[in-house]
Amino acid sequence: MKHGACGKFGALIMLCSAALPAGASGSQPSREDIQWLERVTYGPTTATVDEYLKLGRRRFLSGQLHPKDVRLPQPAAAQIDALEISHHSTAELLATVSREQQRINALTDETQKQTDRKALNDRGNKLAYEAARSEILRALYSPAQLQEQMTWFWLIHFSVFQYKANDAWLVGDYADNAIRPHALGHFRDLVMATLTHPAMLQYLDNAQNAAGHINENYARELMELHTLGVGSGYTQQDIQELARVLTGVGVNPSGNEPRLKPEWQRLYRHQGAFEFNPARHDFGARTLLGQHIDGGGFNEVEQAVDLLVSQPACAQFVARKVAIYFVADDPPRSLTDRMAKTFQKTHGDMADVLETLFKSREFQASLGSKFKDPMHYVISTVRLAYDGKPIVNTHPVVNWLNALGEAPFGRQTPDGYPLTEGGWASSGQISRRFEIARAIGSGSGGLFDPEDGTPAKTTGFPQLSNRLYFSAVEPFLSANARTALDRAGSQLEWNTFLLASPDFNYR
Repeated sequence: MKHGACGKFGALIMLCSAALPAGASGSQPSREDIQWLERVTYGPTTATVDEYLKLGRRRFLSGQLHPKDVRLPQPAAAQIDALEISHHSTAELLATVSREQQRINALTDETQKQTDRKALNDRGNKLAYEAARSEILRALYSPAQLQEQMTWFWLIHFSVFQYKANDAWLVGDYADNAIRPHALGHFRDLVMATLTHPAMLQYLDNAQNAAGHINENYARELMELHTLGVGSGYTQQDIQELARVLTGVGVNPSGNEPRLKPEWQRLYRHQGAFEFNPARHDFGARTLLGQHIDGGGFNEVEQAVDLLVSQPACAQFVARKVAIYFVADDPPRSLTDRMAKTFQKTHGDMADVLETLFKSREFQASLGSKFKDPMHYVISTVRLAYDGKPIVNTHPVVNWLNALGEAPFGRQTPDGYPLTEGGWASSGQISRRFEIARAIGSGSGGLFDPEDGTPAKTTGFPQLSNRLYFSAVEPFLSANARTALDRAGSQLEWNTFLLASPDFNYR
């Protein structure tokens, strides 16, 4: 069966109203409803549209900003529970790596040493894949869709790289315990959670930052990329002073507490694999952004973070970056000013900042015009194609994201992935998106082939031209779009054209 699809930018955003419940009676979603859901979620499904129609936009948004039930459907939850990373803390994992590295370094047989190092690296890569698998399953199936989008946003903002040091072993915990719990909370809590996580401390080298051996890498990025932004008025001296504040903030891979002078023992902090070691800390007085910070141990770090996140520049920087992600590559200053005002008034409550954004006239006017980054494109495509049907193999999704250049935990530089269309709209990108659409549209993408190699229990051919499509998508399509899909020679071709449409790249 082949009937129209979409032609003009913004119209095929409507595609995802294929998620309208087949049994729904009464009202149906409008074009604007579907465009709105494309921003607030990773793409509508039957469940999200049903809930939206039942609750209305105001209550639906409230439920996304303040999610009470974040439980995944049982099939997805079971897959995540089966992962090794779901049952080991960072402290356990780093202790394992530390012991194994010591054992390998002590070997005298070079061949055995290389073999064992490869095995250790392979296990780390497996854990990093598990972290990516968990992120994909949550993005696909979590009812708390806005929380998942903000988790992805913050993973870009507070970016870490799985191939730096031992971060492959840590990125799963970083996403689950440093980012996700605070994704809709206060910005200060996010900064502190990332600042005290071994993945960040290893990635930006603060684990090596000590009195007499200052390493400025993390201090610089904490100001430039995480809180204040370039050109916000801080100086190189401020970076140096913040680096001194951050001395002793590091990682304890062994789990064994150091021997300290009696006067330092009360200042020592150790939680999981994070450590503040006063023996490595510079206790001299500092001046940061014009304010004096006394040398008193880890409380200096908390003072410094409080100072950074209270700056008007921080409110503006965070507000603009969130608006770039959700509204436009160059968001209106009128909007970012109001968001920044909310940020300052609520001490960085991101749910309130997002509410200001989503209820704005600027957001409403932008619907259908924001180019999807690869994560949003791939996840929304799978959500549309299978409408809640649980996939069992995320390797294809990881491979697609790799091909598009936005694999989870794969950004080598600390600036994180681009948020603007220019980073993702090249001809090569569009060509690869067409191949992904064909793989999904043909049902041969491997999403339903069990990862353990056992025979597939279900088929994966998507049924896109269904009643929901004709009731919720087809009425909005342009004449050019209908003509394009009418030329498809098979269901496979029709599916591919639908999913590869230029319009489906926008939300």
